[in-house]
Amino acid sequence: MLSTEIEKFITQKKYPSLQPKAVFFDMDGVLFDSMKNHAAAWVEALNKLGLPFTEIDAYMNEGRTGASTIDGVFNKIHNRNATEEEKQQIYKLKSSLFEARGEVGKIPFSFELLKKIKAENKEIFVVTGSGQPSLIDSLDENFPGIFKKEKMVTAFDVTNGKPHPEPYLKALKKSGLQPWEVVVVENAPLGVESATTAGIFTIGVNTGPLDPKILSDSGANLVLNSMEELYEKWEKLF
Repeated sequence: MLSTEIEKFITQKKYPSLQPKAVFFDMDGVLFDSMKNHAAAWVEALNKLGLPFTEIDAYMNEGRTGASTIDGVFNKIHNRNATEEEKQQIYKLKSSLFEARGEVGKIPFSFELLKKIKAENKEIFVVTGSGQPSLIDSLDENFPGIFKKEKMVTAFDVTNGKPHPEPYLKALKKSGLQPWEVVVVENAPLGVESATTAGIFTIGVNTGPLDPKILSDSGANLVLNSMEELYEKWEKLF
């Protein structure tokens, strides 16, 4: 099954092969077990201001920049984008609520997988819609020796966040690689859409409460149930 999905991808894209020289990782829900805190913070912040928003809404919007998430809520409720002042107010509140929930741990087997990929001399990038400095700054502390600042694309680096392909296209440009020389690991529907639109083989790892079919429907070339499963099957894939 694993090799079949890869062959299907190569055929569909008319690529010469799929020989990964780099792996692009999303951050929240892939490296850090942070999505439940993000979801709770978004729900509390928006509900405090009388804006309906649920935990599932948070997971379905995962990967967007904060400004894009807020605009989506305002368009749904008020038929307009939020003002810059409203965005700053809401995101500041959301960020403080997130920080108040304390430190988040690593997704099980994320570090083990990273070390395995590093041992294969593949490049490792982070491509995240997050603008949460506490998480971005703690990557080196939690995953020592893995990440470099110049190999990150965050909310601060893009005009269009996920599901737009810009984050992954920017990572491709930074890496100097072709789409068939990269693999993406994502857990969010919008992240999957961003990566596949950029033409990259995308593994959806379902670490949250969503139906895995949502990741498939978003375009994931392969859907797995956990980072542990990806760790165990890595050599069979690549």
